[in-house]
Amino acid sequence: MTTPHEIALLRLVAQRIVGPPPATPTDTVRWLAAAQAQDFPGVLTSIALRSADGARQAVHAALDAGEIVRSWPMRGTLHLVVSEDLPWILSLTAARTLARAAGRRVQLGLDAATLARARDLAVEALVGGHRLRRDELLAVWNTAGLGTDAQRGYHLIWYLAQTGTLCFGPMDDGEQQIVLVDEWIPHPRRPDREEALGELAARYFRGHGPATTRDFTRWANLVAADVRIGLALARPTLARIEVDGVEYLMDPLTPELLDTDRVRAGGVFLLPGFDEFILGYQDRSAVLPAEFADRIVPGNNGMFRPTVIADGRVLGTWTRNRRRADRGVVATPFTDFPPEVLEAIGLAYAGLPLPD
Repeated sequence: MTTPHEIALLRLVAQRIVGPPPATPTDTVRWLAAAQAQDFPGVLTSIALRSADGARQAVHAALDAGEIVRSWPMRGTLHLVVSEDLPWILSLTAARTLARAAGRRVQLGLDAATLARARDLAVEALVGGHRLRRDELLAVWNTAGLGTDAQRGYHLIWYLAQTGTLCFGPMDDGEQQIVLVDEWIPHPRRPDREEALGELAARYFRGHGPATTRDFTRWANLVAADVRIGLALARPTLARIEVDGVEYLMDPLTPELLDTDRVRAGGVFLLPGFDEFILGYQDRSAVLPAEFADRIVPGNNGMFRPTVIADGRVLGTWTRNRRRADRGVVATPFTDFPPEVLEAIGLAYAGLPLPD
């Protein structure tokens, strides 16, 4: 038996916000299995702050080298994954995501012939190692008469990413270029389906646990039968704890790592919006009181604000004051920040790997 507070502290360690950091950004992404990335500047900070050198430039370098990529493998939402993992993760998740978006394709007038034509044009433009910015690819389609207005262009890119044709690759003047998966990922891993389900479950619970079956189901967006297969294979490698009759699974080493670094886990951390510490779970109550949930995603509009974490719990939100010359931090508590937390916020902000 344990407590929700202990769950929160253990998650800080599991996610490598506390404890021994992975050596490189690629190792960090591999450890998390996937990191939510629709806020691109934010995910660069999320990965950098978990990595040994703590530098955004190292995350850029991993993207440019093709070690990690950005696509829509989980829940139809942008994530960073290790490049070799993208095809097999999509093999588990894409069919369900595409089926749920069928109505949207009808609304946008994207029938099978249009989708096939868009794919042919994209492959023709990119084959041979070519790279295009998003607006350049949209121009290719527009020139060929495939209108990209009313979000048709965005959905075409999304669809071709879901079906394993495109992904986001190297950087160009602050924006990721679009590349062909088959060329950018020349050596993908190809585990069989059961092995892949077991690996995805094991890596989720190691990099996010303690977490529940519901947390994993929501994060991976798998059907119940696939969740059962994955858990059956992963469970022997995981530790189990219980809170209020609910089972949580995690890496067996996580409690030991927390005991080693418990003082730091009780400290103050500033996390970007959309960080896995918040977004990686269906139930966030261990770290975020329900009465304050709307403070980090106002109006439930899907836009998650950066958070102030103290002793494992979310106490408020923060933002950069871009009007000040030093671009200092502005922190807003849910109720009030204890003096020691208020003092620590400035230090935590000074250590964040933020964009210029």
